[in-house]
Amino acid sequence: MPNGTNRFVAALCASIVALPLLGWSGHNAQPGQDDSALIELIEQAESTMRRFGQSEAPAKESGTFRLTTYNIENLFDDVDDPMLSGDNEDIDDTKPHHELLAAARAIREVDADVLCLQEVESRAALDWFIENYISDLGYEHVISLDAGNSRGIENAVLSRYPLSNPELWIGKELGGVHPDNYGPNAKNYYAGEPIAFRRSPLKVDVEIPSNDEAGSSWTLTLFVVHHKSGRYSGYWREAEAKTILKLAKSIEDEHPDRAVAILGDFNAQPSDESVKIYLRGGFNDLFANASAGDKSTITHESNRRIDLILLNAAAMERFHADSGFVYGTAARPEGINWRDIPTFEGYSSDHYPVSVEMSKLR
Repeated sequence: MPNGTNRFVAALCASIVALPLLGWSGHNAQPGQDDSALIELIEQAESTMRRFGQSEAPAKESGTFRLTTYNIENLFDDVDDPMLSGDNEDIDDTKPHHELLAAARAIREVDADVLCLQEVESRAALDWFIENYISDLGYEHVISLDAGNSRGIENAVLSRYPLSNPELWIGKELGGVHPDNYGPNAKNYYAGEPIAFRRSPLKVDVEIPSNDEAGSSWTLTLFVVHHKSGRYSGYWREAEAKTILKLAKSIEDEHPDRAVAILGDFNAQPSDESVKIYLRGGFNDLFANASAGDKSTITHESNRRIDLILLNAAAMERFHADSGFVYGTAARPEGINWRDIPTFEGYSSDHYPVSVEMSKLR
């Protein structure tokens, strides 16, 4: 790290917020202990190190429910499960207690009725998190399924409404093969192999109560995605997007009035071709009119909007205009990456929760 950066980090930690770094007091703490001092540090970080998003979640409108996507970043427990996909699934990746506390605070603030997560280790790890950190939020319906990823991470849905018909496409070939080069010069390790999902999307149906006198309900179909990351993986994300769009269109063909949302970590911005595939296919970006410099809609610490909620026409009929928001959590200062500061008390994830409200009424 350059000397100037060293001095900046030292000043940041000593005089701005005095936040402990990885390995300091809060890292190995466990649920159930007195966290008052730790929570004070988290609150301090939230108030002084929020660079993007909003500082408060707006109140819900009457007759609506809130749909949220959140890449919670490495929600791993301290149990090494040999049954899970991924050579890298290991107890060394356990998410620190202070990060779990901060993530739980964000989830509690957003108060989603349907919460879609990315980077969950397993259903067991998710259940452990729910029980120890957010057991009072009413998420009685939970689906988290192995996505076939080498890092052992999967997508999940937590809901106050019934969930059904989960579906995955692990290893599904998407058409075409990987090119010889990764970027301009680097060799592609997958060269010549069929392109397949890096992480399978998770399709889930949510039964939304209409709250009418008849006690009726309607179905919202979710495709929770976590597209392939990497600067030169655009071709891979585009292949994934084309297939996911076809899967979503098959739902619309079978159920013409079905509301469908494609949401999650796209690892691409709306100006990138992989997202444009969805937009040309009839899905709507709810923040499309946000100005380029609007930091309140940024969803990732890297100053990018890569966590999206895309709605089809039927879902847009239930969307409450201007209800979308990004809830900002503490972030590393600009120019400081995770290698310089791996974590600190107050940090929850490099992504931020993205939410919209939709009408419960038919």
